[in-house]
Amino acid sequence: MANVFEGIDESIRKFIEEQPMFFVATAPSGADGLVNVSPKGYRDCFAVLDEHTVAYLDLFGSGAETIAHLRQNGRIVLMFCSFTRNSRILRLHGIGRVLRPDESEFRRLAPHFNLAHPGLRSIILVDVRRVSDSCGYAVPYMELVDERPVLDKVHSVRPAEEWAVRVAGPNAKSIDGLPALEPDHPLPTCVPRG
Repeated sequence: MANVFEGIDESIRKFIEEQPMFFVATAPSGADGLVNVSPKGYRDCFAVLDEHTVAYLDLFGSGAETIAHLRQNGRIVLMFCSFTRNSRILRLHGIGRVLRPDESEFRRLAPHFNLAHPGLRSIILVDVRRVSDSCGYAVPYMELVDERPVLDKVHSVRPAEEWAVRVAGPNAKSIDGLPALEPDHPLPTCVPRG
């Protein structure tokens, strides 16, 4: 049975900070759309802002399902799993918004993150409505070797023309055809901290 919490307290914040990855799930409205679940890594891309607010850096990937779903209905759940001897699954249900790099709210939140990731697309800001955990007894024990640097390496050599194609092509719509990135979405650049 799940335990439900009033918000993200210090022990929950500590648990979140200890996890090397998390999962993001969203879905379009209606029964016909496809549910999306995405794994997220890089520990410097997630921040607990207060008891009911979290945010993470959204890096370019193969598509833009999360952005499309959030633009349509805002529903999101983030899941953190412990792969150590202390079994636990934590879920943060909420309403998310997409913050573009050219928005003032993005710049306000920027100091919470390492913005040196070359594929930076947006910040996902989540108003957390429900915090719960469960046992995670069936989650396997696993040892972390290291963070995988491949995404940053690939993005660091991508030319501006290719970024423009990604914004206008595979990141413009979800696989269900929902609008994702706007045509004028800023192309990635490394943004200095502070």
